[in-house]
Amino acid sequence: MSDQEKHERAPEENEAMEAAAEAKAGSESDYEALVRLMKENEELKERALRIAADMENLRRRTARDVQDARAYSVANFARDMLGVSDNLRRAIDAVPADARSGGDAGLSSLLEGVEMTERSMLSALERHGVKKLEPEGQKFDPHFHQAMFEVPNPNVPANTVVQVVQPGYSIGERVLRPAMVGVSKGGPKHNAADSAAEPGPINEQAEKDA
Repeated sequence: MSDQEKHERAPEENEAMEAAAEAKAGSESDYEALVRLMKENEELKERALRIAADMENLRRRTARDVQDARAYSVANFARDMLGVSDNLRRAIDAVPADARSGGDAGLSSLLEGVEMTERSMLSALERHGVKKLEPEGQKFDPHFHQAMFEVPNPNVPANTVVQVVQPGYSIGERVLRPAMVGVSKGGPKHNAADSAAEPGPINEQAEKDA
């Protein structure tokens, strides 16, 4: 609008038009500010949700770590104690059968004491979550068993544990010590229900140690 047109209009009309123009400019400025605030609000909400999710994941990881620490803190100690238990069993098995039945009261008391010590030790380990594996007759599982040798037997399904050389133990959901076993070969395959646990090859180092 030219200055001449402004002068031709009444002062009141000019003032009204200027006020309307200012109001329009102000309303556009308020709208832009509102959009900006809404965008910032969404960003803050997303950031808060991410922080909350991170905190929840941290809480779960911490709880899992604490649970694992409680369950597996005795694992190394328990593994060492299994070696002691093995020695007790070897001492018991080393006594000849005729000596056992010979009626020697001193020897009988000694054997009874050693057996009681072995049972007490294994019972204490069990109270702390250590469980003995009983794999004989089961399908070989490389996660829990260590194959030492194979036994040809066409009457038993292949890869069945037919002999336990040394018992294995687990603690919680972990293997503390795999059971050393002999497995069958030459027999029929296990049924389809067992096919998901196909065994791996015999551990070469274990075979050498045998």
